[in-house]
Amino acid sequence: MYLQTVLIKPSSSQCNMYCDYCFYCDEAAKREHASYGMMTENTLKNIIKKNLFHAQTDICFAFQGGEPTLRGLPFFAQAVEFENRFNRNKVRVSNAIQTNGLQLNDEWCKFFRENHFLVGVSVDGTQETHDACRHTKSGADTYEKIRNSIRLLEEYEVEYNILTVVNAFTAPKIRQIYQEYKQNGWSYQQYITCLEPLGEEDRQNSYSLTPSMYGEFLIQLFDMWYKDWKRGKAPYIRQFENYIGICMGYPPESCEQRGICSMQGVVEADGSVYPCDFYVLDEYKLGNFNENKISDFFENERTKSFIEQSKLISKTCKTCPYYFLCRGGCRRSRIKEPESGAYRSYFCESYRMFFAKAGARLEEIAKFLRR
Repeated sequence: MYLQTVLIKPSSSQCNMYCDYCFYCDEAAKREHASYGMMTENTLKNIIKKNLFHAQTDICFAFQGGEPTLRGLPFFAQAVEFENRFNRNKVRVSNAIQTNGLQLNDEWCKFFRENHFLVGVSVDGTQETHDACRHTKSGADTYEKIRNSIRLLEEYEVEYNILTVVNAFTAPKIRQIYQEYKQNGWSYQQYITCLEPLGEEDRQNSYSLTPSMYGEFLIQLFDMWYKDWKRGKAPYIRQFENYIGICMGYPPESCEQRGICSMQGVVEADGSVYPCDFYVLDEYKLGNFNENKISDFFENERTKSFIEQSKLISKTCKTCPYYFLCRGGCRRSRIKEPESGAYRSYFCESYRMFFAKAGARLEEIAKFLRR
């Protein structure tokens, strides 16, 4: 057993920004140790060495946070050196980093270019919608700084994509956001739903995303994307690409759209391993790369239980005509039915709205691509 993607948190939950909706701040606050400090080079070596010894064809090391760039550029240079040293199976190794972009400069961009890093930059739409939730520690706006960082990535010809959180500020403004992204030439986009703090069901925060709001967001975004697709000029939007793939009979690569959880392999700064980025909590810890074999993480009873829990899908979902596309959505956004103990998506209404409007066009694209 081996991991094709390893999610590594070199600076744990530490960050140089404060985002109102940050799910990882919430997770960290609910653990015995909110932060595991900075990852040591020895822990990094154990992660890379053990994974490369098990890898068969390809592997991706994806660095995230917190804010991973806080660990410093020499750490990432060491990671590349370890990858070259321990790649005895001659597998294809790729690197990715998800960053808020605040620290990027010429030195970082030169390194990313020379070592072929894929850089994901977090941007929440226009300046208005971005600065509504994404601030510095002192509360200052960050949009202009992030835009300058992206221009620097472009100058160095670094491959990058844009990650946008869908919340109460971005969802209603998706038409303006989509047009601005087109003007910026941002051809690779990913949209993820805003998460509520664990254990909070009332969803009364200023950024909270409602089902009707999310449904309208999906419909409007797809309408614009579809028109561009007809013209051969559509950007890559991960969620739509996965739905089309499902219509074509392919398994989705996005775990949210598979319907059943898997062992992702999220590694905290101390080397401890968890099944999913949304559940880096003490009760889900599977072991540690400094002490355990990779097989231990897969054979762990907590892993098996985590996966089995994700299969408890409501009968209402399974009889829904859109279930083959929806598959219950992300586990983190599911709500429990008291009478059955099974789960359905909080965004059930959103998906019904969207597939009723877009389902036929998704099939149309799938049929075209099959030909």
